Amino acid sequence: MINRTIVTVIITVYNTSIDLVTRAIDSVMNQDFQDFEIIIVDDGSSTDVYNQLLDYVKEREHRIAYIRHRNCGQSMSINRGILNSNGKYIAILDSDDEYKPNHLSNCLEQMHNADLIASTTTTIVNNEEDYYVPDRADNKKLVHVDDCILLATLFGKKEVFDMLKFTDMYAADAHFFEQASLFFRAKKVALGTYIYYRNRADSICSTLKTKQVLNHA
Repeated sequence: MINRTIVTVIITVYNTSIDLVTRAIDSVMNQDFQDFEIIIVDDGSSTDVYNQLLDYVKEREHRIAYIRHRNCGQSMSINRGILNSNGKYIAILDSDDEYKPNHLSNCLEQMHNADLIASTTTTIVNNEEDYYVPDRADNKKLVHVDDCILLATLFGKKEVFDMLKFTDMYAADAHFFEQASLFFRAKKVALGTYIYYRNRADSICSTLKTKQVLNHA
């Protein structure tokens, strides 16, 4: 009988610089909790990150699985990763962010009285305005990231992610968290062990923020 992995970390990639992707992966590899697997889902990247990732993963095949499919968005890519996961718990990491070394262990400690958590982050910004994103209820209003549910900070029992799926929509993370709260113990916690880079114009969240504003202009 194959022993089940404790944590599956899912990283989705779409044309992300290989330097950023490897930084994200290395931050998982350097965790103080080591019973994990990493599933990288390449969402149809059109740059050479595809070949570069293959070379990188080959050296770490004992810990990393690599999946590639046609471009269908981050939500569908995360769902694909969950479908292929073996962990008792699911963690998510954006390919342009990273974990502090105690992220997984701190998240696991929260599972004594929760089934799903979202956490606050250590947020890296260039300007004060980078702390703010469009409100899901009114895109003309801005809310601080600490008051949001951030997808990549979600961590929880696999059965939560098996029951509920991410949908292709703005604030898919908040929607998932709200739906989970109807069936499971879900809470927001102040950990700060997720390093969230908001100082790049092409970051995942910045790109989504721009699209949201343009679509509702």
